[in-house]
Amino acid sequence: MSNSEKTKWAIDPAHSEIAFRVKYLMITNIKGVFRDFSARVFTTGDNFTTSEIEFTLNTASVDTGAADRDTHVRSADFFDVEKYGRISFSGKKAEKSDAKDNYILYGDLTIKDITKPVKLEVEFAGVIKDPWGNEKAGYTLTGKINRKEWDGKNCSNKKWSTCKRR
Repeated sequence: MSNSEKTKWAIDPAHSEIAFRVKYLMITNIKGVFRDFSARVFTTGDNFTTSEIEFTLNTASVDTGAADRDTHVRSADFFDVEKYGRISFSGKKAEKSDAKDNYILYGDLTIKDITKPVKLEVEFAGVIKDPWGNEKAGYTLTGKINRKEWDGKNCSNKKWSTCKRR
């Protein structure tokens, strides 16, 4: 492949996962996944630092393994899936973070129509050909956000974040 050739990558949903972990009452962690997601990724050749990334997930696809909790998380107390059906990320810049194949990805995360800049750590696992001749690239992205930043200005939703009123 030419180093200047544009490469389009697609998420393989059968071998990908969008997962999260959140503190519950500050004493335990709740884990979950989003089942419905998509991305559009372009690179120049297979150079990740040239990436153009657009990612979306369907908030109604949240799955924490407990039906009652999932219903609550989909409600206006949290994601408000009727009003805000998507979370999106737009990658702006990627740079190598060390001599290994690790990167920092900077971009904009939009939750509930509020867009904030975020920084994600990226671990590159390599590029291989699968048994059918398709080229596959493996990446693990991790990051930490503060839910309060996407709660709006008045912190009126006490279940999404812990806020003090004065």
